[in-house]
Amino acid sequence: MADRVGTTPTNRPGALEIMMQTKQTTIRKSVELSGIGVHSGAPVQIILHPANADTGVVFLRTGLQDGLSRRIRANWRSVSATELCTVVGDVETGSVSTVEHLMAAIYASGIDNVLVEVDGPEMPIMDGSSSAFLELLDEAGMVRFSAPRRYIEVLKPVRIEQGRGWAELVPYDKGFRLEVEIDFPTPVIGRQKKALDLDLGSFRREFARARTFGFMRDVDHLRKAGFALGASLDNTVALDDNGVVNPDGLRWSDEFVRHKTLDAVGDLSLAGAPLIGLYRSYCGGHRMNITMLQALFADSEAWRFVTASQLSAEPVEATQRVLAEA
Repeated sequence: MADRVGTTPTNRPGALEIMMQTKQTTIRKSVELSGIGVHSGAPVQIILHPANADTGVVFLRTGLQDGLSRRIRANWRSVSATELCTVVGDVETGSVSTVEHLMAAIYASGIDNVLVEVDGPEMPIMDGSSSAFLELLDEAGMVRFSAPRRYIEVLKPVRIEQGRGWAELVPYDKGFRLEVEIDFPTPVIGRQKKALDLDLGSFRREFARARTFGFMRDVDHLRKAGFALGASLDNTVALDDNGVVNPDGLRWSDEFVRHKTLDAVGDLSLAGAPLIGLYRSYCGGHRMNITMLQALFADSEAWRFVTASQLSAEPVEATQRVLAEA
């Protein structure tokens, strides 16, 4: 049995309800969206479908050359590339790139199970943020199942370093918090830091509309390498030596770190279940976010699966077994 939840922003679940919700969810109805890929430049349509309990988020990649389709789990194990975006699946047999903006919206909305049908190699970029995907999920609504919702609780600190950057996951008993810091050698960005206690309200207000960004000096190089073929001032904050090129400027003065935080939410959603912990990063990106998940799950003593009612219980004994199911 499943219970329906209202679809408007004002009556969707709030912070505490999402983070501590006891039952799994899916969307109430199928909804669709069309756009272009920021890197491929190709037109693409996505359809979000309701999915059964314990399905998780699954991409159904259609439009493949052999006429077949392929299901790809939205999971850190499925990640095949992290250069400029996060890619799940295998490019030879079927993959989907730039999944992080949709995944951030799904995670922040408290949706556990959904089938994402996509007919091209890349998710649509829309305006470069998660805003359009949140609106799509609002339209779809939410349904609760009777099946319990599982969380991944961080039990001890895990830290990684990449060049001058670093990231860590540490225990945090108030839900999922991110503290993201960036440092770019350009005055318009410089050093920026932002913190987010993840819930739908704060994500919608403070992060969902933060757009991806890039530098004009890199455009030719990126396009020769097959990236940014669909990038424009409609979907990317562009920077030159004098500052922001976009006529309308920035949505926030620190839009850059807000978008990096949005990316981190989307990447870390690939843990396979909502995280209970604190994520800190300095000069990070997609590769660091995914490497952080790899490091967490490599240490069976650093995490456990729990339900909301088990959060104060002793660590479960079946950690190794459930890791194989993640």
